[in-house]
Amino acid sequence: MVLSSGVNSGDGRERTTGAVSRRGLLTAGAGAAAGAWLLTACGSGGNADKAAATAAATGKAAAGGTLRIARPPASSAETLDPASSLSAYEYLGALYSRLVRRGSDGKPAADLAMSWEMSDEAKTWTFTLRDGVTFHNGQAFTSADAAYTLTHILDPATKSPQAGVLSTFVAASGISTPDKNTLVVKLKAAHAEFPTLLMHYNCYVIAKDSAKTTATKGIGTGPFKLASFTPAGPGKVVANTDYYGGKPVLDAIAFSSIAETQSRINALLSQQVDLISQTNLDSAGVKTVQASSTATVVEVKNAQWYTLPMLCTAAPFTDSKVRQAFKLAYDPAQVIKLAVQGHGTIAHDNPVPPDDPYRLDYTVSPDPEKAKALLKKAGHDKLTLPLYTSDYDSVLTPLALAMKDSVAHAGITLNIQNAPSDSYYTKIWMQKPLMTSYWYVGRPIDQLLSEIFHSGSAYNESKWSNPTFDGLIASARKETDDAKRKQLYQDAQKLMVDQDGTIMPFFASRMIGISKKVVNYHESGFEFDYLKIGLSA
Repeated sequence: MVLSSGVNSGDGRERTTGAVSRRGLLTAGAGAAAGAWLLTACGSGGNADKAAATAAATGKAAAGGTLRIARPPASSAETLDPASSLSAYEYLGALYSRLVRRGSDGKPAADLAMSWEMSDEAKTWTFTLRDGVTFHNGQAFTSADAAYTLTHILDPATKSPQAGVLSTFVAASGISTPDKNTLVVKLKAAHAEFPTLLMHYNCYVIAKDSAKTTATKGIGTGPFKLASFTPAGPGKVVANTDYYGGKPVLDAIAFSSIAETQSRINALLSQQVDLISQTNLDSAGVKTVQASSTATVVEVKNAQWYTLPMLCTAAPFTDSKVRQAFKLAYDPAQVIKLAVQGHGTIAHDNPVPPDDPYRLDYTVSPDPEKAKALLKKAGHDKLTLPLYTSDYDSVLTPLALAMKDSVAHAGITLNIQNAPSDSYYTKIWMQKPLMTSYWYVGRPIDQLLSEIFHSGSAYNESKWSNPTFDGLIASARKETDDAKRKQLYQDAQKLMVDQDGTIMPFFASRMIGISKKVVNYHESGFEFDYLKIGLSA
C-alpha cells in the first residue's frame, strides 16, 4: 500500500515491517472504546476538533548541514535494491534516478530519459537518454544500464512487485540499445501510457551487472551517495557533488531507527531529529507536535486513500445489491469528519485522485432508505457483520468506527474486530468479508485501475471481477487518441463506483512531524525533493 518511506512487504504494496504498531485511538480494543472515541471526536456539539496543520516553511536554506530523519525499524532483510519488495524506501530517491519521474502534475517527466516517443500504434517506445551522467563510482550511465534495470525487474529471481505489471507488456527480448543514448522497448501489447509504468519506485536505475552488490552498495546516479547502511537500523547518505541536477543543499542525511511512534515524536520535540518519516500523526499526535515551539506539522493533502473492501467472493457481498446498499448507506461527509477530522477530500468511492486529469466527476448521493430497500431485495431485513480493522495505520480504526456510526441508519450493524497489526496483512487482508485498508496516492491511472481492480490481479483486495471493466482498460491502453483514451478510463471508473466491491469514503492528508528549522520540504508521490530541502540559514 503507497508509501512507503520504509520497507515493502512481499505483497508488493507499500507496507512497513518490523515494529509497525501505531499509537491508535483504541489500542485497548475497538469495541470497548467505541463510545468514548465518538464522544471525543464529535464533542458535545457534534463538531470534530480539526487539528491545525501548516504548509512546509520556505525560504533561504543554509549551505550544507545534516538532516536527521527518524524512521521505524524495518525488516533485517531490508535492501537497497530498488526492484526488491524489501527496499529501504526513503533511501531510494536520494541514491537513484528513474528513466521517467513523476512530475508535479502527476504526468511523466524527464529524468534519465530526456524524451520518448511511441510508434506502431503504441507498441514500440524509443527513449532518448541523458548524456554525461555518471554513477557514484564514476562509471558512465548508458542505455545498457537502462536495459539491465528493466531485465532485472523482470527476472523472476528478483521477485519485484513491479514485475507483474511490466511483464504483461515487456519481455527481455523486446529491449534493445541501438546506441549508448537510446533505449528501445517493443511491447507485447499496445500501451499508450507505457512511460507511466516507469515512474514506479521499483524502477530506479541501477548499473549493468550490479544486482549482486546493489543491495548493500546502493550505487546509483541520484543526488546523494551512500556513506553507511544497516538493515532496520541507522544509515547515512552524503551529497553527490557530481549530480547532473546540481549539488544538493544539504551535506548529508542521517537516518535513525526508533520503534514507537511516541518515541519518534519525543525525539522530534527534543530536537534529536528533524523529521519523522512513515508516521501519519493522529489528532493527538498533531496537537502534541503543534504545541511545541521547535516543531510543526506539515499537511500533505490527499496523500493516501482509505477503503473498506467488500470481498465479492464471500457472503453477503457476492450479491451486488448488498454491495450497492453499503455504498448508499454511509454519508462520506460524516465519515471524513469523524475519521480524520476533515483533513481530506471526499472520494465518492473513486480511487483516482482529485488532481488526476483522468478522474471522473461522478457522485452518488447517500440514500439510507434506498439502501434498506436493496438489502430487503437481497433477503436482509437487517444486516449484522464484523468489520475487521487494526492500529497498523492511525486512521484504520477511526475509519471503522465512523463507518459503524454512519451505516446504522440503514439497518446495518457493524461489530468492530480489532486485529493485531503485525499479522493484519497476512491473516485479515483479502481474507475477511469486510475490512479496512489503505493505499498511497501516486500510481498512474492504468496501473491504479489494473493493479487493484482488474480481474485476477494479486492486489485486487475486493476480488471483484467484471469483464466489461477489464475490456475498457484493455481498450484504453491501445487507444492513442488522448480524448478517447480518457473517456475509456472514465467509463471504467463509473462502472467501478456503481458495481465494484470497494467502499472508498475519502482521500486523507498525511500529517508529518517536522522541525521548524527544515525549509523547502516538498512532497510528490510520497517522495520529497532531496535536492532543495535544507535547514534554515
